Formats: sequence, C-alpha cells, structure tokens
Amino acid sequence: MQVKTMELKSDPFQEGKILSVMEREEVILKYAPLIKYLASRLSLRLPPHISLDDLISSGVIGLMDAIDKFDPSKNIRFKTYAEFRIRGAMLDELRAQDWVPRSIRKKMTELEKTYRKLEKELGRAAEDEEVASALGVSLDSFYILLEETKGVTFLDIDMIKKRLNDTNDDDLFDLIADDKENDPFQCFNLKELKENLIKAIESLPEKERLVITLYYYEELTMREIGEIMGYTESRISQMHVNAIIRVRSYIANMEK
Repeated sequence: MQVKTMELKSDPFQEGKILSVMEREEVILKYAPLIKYLASRLSLRLPPHISLDDLISSGVIGLMDAIDKFDPSKNIRFKTYAEFRIRGAMLDELRAQDWVPRSIRKKMTELEKTYRKLEKELGRAAEDEEVASALGVSLDSFYILLEETKGVTFLDIDMIKKRLNDTNDDDLFDLIADDKENDPFQCFNLKELKENLIKAIESLPEKERLVITLYYYEELTMREIGEIMGYTESRISQMHVNAIIRVRSYIANMEK
C-alpha cells in the first residue's frame, strides 16, 4: 500500500549539512502520514487499551531520531531509514510499557514449544487439530488462544539482531547499504538469516504463506486479505498468528 506524503521543496539531506529548524519541520510534516499509517497498522495487532496516540507520539520521536542520525553518504533512501526508526521507536514504547500480561506470555511460550515439538516429530507443518490435541484443548479453545496471543507475534528487527552478535541499528544499515565493505562474517550471518527466513516461509501451509505475502509484502489489512481469500478477518488473524509461530519454531529447530 502506497502512503502519500507531501513533496519537499528540495532535498534537505546533503552530506555534512545540518538541517535548519524549518527544514526539520518540513521533513516531519512530509512523513506524518507514514507515522500514522505505521501506528494504525501496528495497533490492529494490539489490545484496545494501547493508545494509538501514544504510538504516533513515539513514531514522531523515531522520525526525529532518523533525521539526526541519517547519513546521506550511505546508499540508503531516507524513507527506508525513517520507516525503520519509526517502527523501532513504536516497538520500544510497547516494550517499555510491558503491555503483554505474564499469563499471555506463558501461553505464547507453551504454543511455541508445542509447535516446535510437533513439527520436529512430524517433519511437516502441524494441523490446527493436531496442535489443539497436543495442548489438550478443543479446536474452538485453540482458536481463542490464538486470538489472545496475536499481539505478541511481531516479526520485528529484534529477530534479526539476535542472530547478528554485537550489531547495533547503524551497523545493520551499514550491512544493507554496502556488503562489499563490511566484515565478511557479519555479511555471511545476514545472508544465512535471510535464507533461513525464506525457508521458514516456504515451509508454511499454502494459505498461511499467502497471508504472510499479502500482509507483509503487499501491505494489505487483515480485512482486505479476508475479502480476497473468502475468510473472516478473525480467521485471517488466526492464520497470521499460526504462521508467525511456525516461522519462529522453524528457526529455533534449525539452531539446535
């Protein structure tokens, strides 16, 4: 989904240049629609008590951080860098709030362990009925469990950073910008992670793989995906949770 932003009068980002107050305000106004879009999209996966305004406020802080730290000499578009910082600031705000109840975290951990164990034993993606049986609950109760844990299933940058030892945000963008001038070991790790993620997504059941594709690559909403696939928005949300848990389980199994 294309997010419309206002046009800047000129490119304010030039190597070694410090932006004026007016230029900073112009950049913030330009990317305000992107902040609102990212916050709204993130809020769809969160409990209703999480304030959209809080996410937007943290997104503005992330944008200001991006303006301060952006290096035009790197081969990265500012929009790409800004989106990374905005999303990261929103996730940092959620972590600071510790908004996920301990009971939900415990349920999520149990779900991941069950998927990991089943799919290792079966050598394939476990069916919903098989997971429900392994958990000792009915299929309806299993779907309620997926609904309860949907807010925990984030595929954010932390997943990448855990595999790149001692790599900060700036280092990660250095890797993306110019592989030729970076530590070969780190580049290998990043390439290996990408390959593992591709394998994990390819291992998903067809419908869940389609949900991931439409949601993360085509940037459709759960409701729009439901209309395309002929399912309710709630069922698409369940498929999304299933898919993310499977991806995490697949990668966890590969690391053992």
